[in-house]
Amino acid sequence: MTRRDFLASTAAAAAAATPALAAGTRPNILFVIADDWGHNHAGAYGCKWINTPHFDRVAREGVLFNNLFTSNPKCSPCRATILTGRNTWQLKEAINHMSIFPPDFAVYPDILEKNGYFVGMTGKGWGPGDFKSTGWPHNPAGKEFQKHALKPPTSGIAARDYAANFGDFLSQKPKDKPFCFWLGGQEPHRPYEDGSGLRAGKKLADVTVPKYFPDNKIVRSDMLDYAVEVEWFDEHLGRAMKRLEEIGELDNTLIVVTSDHGMPFPRVKGQIYEAAFHIPLAIRWGKNLKPGRVVDDFINTRDFAPTFLEAAGLEPAGTMTGTSFMKVLKSDKSGVVEPTRNLMLAGKERHDIGRPNDWGYPARAIRTPEFLYVRNYEPDRWPAGNPETGYTNVDNSPTKTFILSQFDEYYRMSFGKRPAEELYDIKKDPDCMNNLAKNMDFIMTKRQLQTKMEELLRAEGDPRMLGNAAFFDTIEYVGPKKHSYAEWLKNNQQ
Repeated sequence: MTRRDFLASTAAAAAAATPALAAGTRPNILFVIADDWGHNHAGAYGCKWINTPHFDRVAREGVLFNNLFTSNPKCSPCRATILTGRNTWQLKEAINHMSIFPPDFAVYPDILEKNGYFVGMTGKGWGPGDFKSTGWPHNPAGKEFQKHALKPPTSGIAARDYAANFGDFLSQKPKDKPFCFWLGGQEPHRPYEDGSGLRAGKKLADVTVPKYFPDNKIVRSDMLDYAVEVEWFDEHLGRAMKRLEEIGELDNTLIVVTSDHGMPFPRVKGQIYEAAFHIPLAIRWGKNLKPGRVVDDFINTRDFAPTFLEAAGLEPAGTMTGTSFMKVLKSDKSGVVEPTRNLMLAGKERHDIGRPNDWGYPARAIRTPEFLYVRNYEPDRWPAGNPETGYTNVDNSPTKTFILSQFDEYYRMSFGKRPAEELYDIKKDPDCMNNLAKNMDFIMTKRQLQTKMEELLRAEGDPRMLGNAAFFDTIEYVGPKKHSYAEWLKNNQQ
């Protein structure tokens, strides 16, 4: 069966399972996703040094979620999860960064398009990676609308005018069709313009520095530069909402605002710690939602696809393993709505290359309201990439440069080797500073979490749990090989 035939059959099955709502009652879906924006870095979460008035409006007029998680804190693995409704260890090659996008799994934009939606995207969709070689006619997030550009306020910000491209999409939408649009901001991905936060009038003293970073001017200024790019993303969200207001479609649009993983700093992006896979989420849907609610239920990024399909009156495709959270969304309650939504799995194999044989750093984790348990399967490997290749699973930055220059405890936390097991009391220690894995008071907790994690992973068909972990190191890295170990050896031989 070809990819086209497969997707047609899954879309038809989803449509047949539950008749689609009448065209006039189906909501539009606007999915707005930042690139590398961490949880709590918005005014709605109490952040004072990053201004996000439009995200805050979505939260105020809709629902703010305290516990959205990605199963894999890197760009393309997380985005594959969003599109397919599957955890990354269920996605064959797409578990890895810079991989192919397999043809085996239905994606929600295709299903909606085959059921009468007008579908498109701008900015960053699924990626980085290769979707063309596996038969996709365009990015799995939708047909691209990319023609509008602008002059950004700093050199690190992309010149793409996301909001204008959304307007272009809307101008082409047939009047009798609802729309599904993916607005993928490329901010706050690095590089940044050094000092742009200070030049914008921001103050070093306002920054909240995580405990795993040294508290100095270099780090604070770097975080202010990050703040400038988060605010640029938020500005485009505001412009998109304004356009919807102008055409009278704001309240008939399910607006979802989120990110793919945490901020592009050491020990965050690409790492299995709280700040890496815990991400922001606010949702607005006019009168369909009771406004001002704050929800504590655990939501997985794989739950987006089945939720969007339910909003359109469709059943999820049979390949989707996520669960719609529509009942949580439409409830009148705040706090915990569905008590069973209290577990989260996370994990990774290879992100960016930079180890011998281009090996990855395999890990799995389980997160409950109280604890985070992490199993590092190759503790003798360097978690951020080998030192001689530049720790390639951490984006270059002033913060990275400073921490590497000190070779102290901050270096160890960001770049040093890690034990096979880690356990953190998330309520007391959200920065994951105090590893309790060898503390005898927590032995039973650790064992229970490990057992539960492995049970769930086996049920989800994780090859690592089923004796086929070798598969992950056979996945081709399709990006530039300049950071490969072989390339490093060639360029550094005497």
